Order: sequence, then structure tokens, then C-alpha cells
Amino acid sequence: MVKRGKNYRAVMEKIGHNRAYEPQEAVKLLKENAFAKFDETVELHIRTGLDTRHADQQLRGTIVLPHGLGKEQRVLVFTEGEAARSAEEAGADYVGADDLVKKIEGGWMEFEVALATREMMGKVGRLGRILGPRGLMPNPRTNTVVDADDLPKAIGEAKQGRVEFRADRTALVHVPVGKASFSEEALMENLSALVDAIVRARPAGAKGQFIRSITLVTTMGPGIKLDVLPTLSLSAEANV
Repeated sequence: MVKRGKNYRAVMEKIGHNRAYEPQEAVKLLKENAFAKFDETVELHIRTGLDTRHADQQLRGTIVLPHGLGKEQRVLVFTEGEAARSAEEAGADYVGADDLVKKIEGGWMEFEVALATREMMGKVGRLGRILGPRGLMPNPRTNTVVDADDLPKAIGEAKQGRVEFRADRTALVHVPVGKASFSEEALMENLSALVDAIVRARPAGAKGQFIRSITLVTTMGPGIKLDVLPTLSLSAEANV
């Protein structure tokens, strides 16, 4: 059994093991009990009823959070020519083509978001085994493969705090919501937007109860269980 520190155990005593909280109460409790000496990331963990072995039960999407993630996102863009100049003007941190591909193949990974123009995917494709497991591989379904004209908008959204959510092999979704230093209002607005996006992205093949449990957690703290129905009511399409 993992040995927990006294701060963790103290928070666990306040939270309780079996209680499920309404979202506003959970956010308040989370902020009051964030004990780390750094600004902890707040994450939403969702257990779905999907069987991700089936193609029609894949859950994946992106959203630009209203209040961002509380950190600067380093954006890399695979492109060249006039589009490269446009990307640099839009604020991309790294812009290139074959040079960036070779750099990443050599182990360099100092970025949080990777974008690519469509014509670059032939070159970028060979990075799938490196970027794929890290969730960094450009993909049209996550709006990270774009037309050259759309690069400025995509870069701006990535900088602002666009996040990707997806169900893993165990049908779980893990996605950041913000920082513990955010106000309760900012965390609630981010949480509401994220829940709404996930509910709207329900796969066509989903059967039975789509969302089975929801937990809010900080980097160092214990999970706080959310009452599923009040949390889903944050979405305009909450009949899940």
C-alpha cells in the first residue's frame, strides 16, 4: 500500500471516502485544501461506459477553455514557405519542416502543442510512434492539422489553452481544467465548458450509461468525487 503524507491524509479526512459533492462545493473544497508549495494542476477524471475496442465508441475532441490552463503553451508548427512566416507572426514558438522532424527523432520534446499544415503530414507521419503516445501527434480530428490560412487561429487557440480529451483503452478520460490558484468562478466556468464538450462528443455507438463517475483532483491531493447528475447538468445536453 502506498504510504501517504500527513497533508494528504488530513485532506482525505475532510473529504471522506464515499461522499459525492456537487460541483461548486467540490471546487471550493479543492481550493481550500490544495497544500503543495507549487501551483497544482486541477484535473478532471471521468470513467465512461464506452467499449473503446469498437470504432463507433471512440471519444475524442478538443476545446478552448474560457480561462485557459494557467500556463504558457509552447506551440510547434510543421510547415514551410509563406505559411512558416505566417506561423511565426502568429506567435508560434517553433516553426520548421525536415529540421524539426530530425530534431524530434533525436529526442527533443520541448513543446506542449504540435500543429501541421496538411501538405506536411507526409513528412510528419513518421513521428507517429514518438508523438502518438504523448498525445502530440497532429490529427485532423483534433484540429491540429489545418490549412495554411487557418494557422493563425489554430496557434492563437493553442496559446490560449486548447486541450484535447480522449477516452483511453480503459475508457477513462483524464484532462486538465486549470490551476488551484484559479478563482472558484474560473474553475467552474472551465469545468462547465469541458463537461459540455464531452457530453456533446458522445460517440454514436455508446450504449447504456455514458458517464459513470467523475472525480476532481489536484496534482498532489486526493480525488474529490462529484455527484454525476448535478455535474452533467452543467451541460446543455445533459440527458446522459
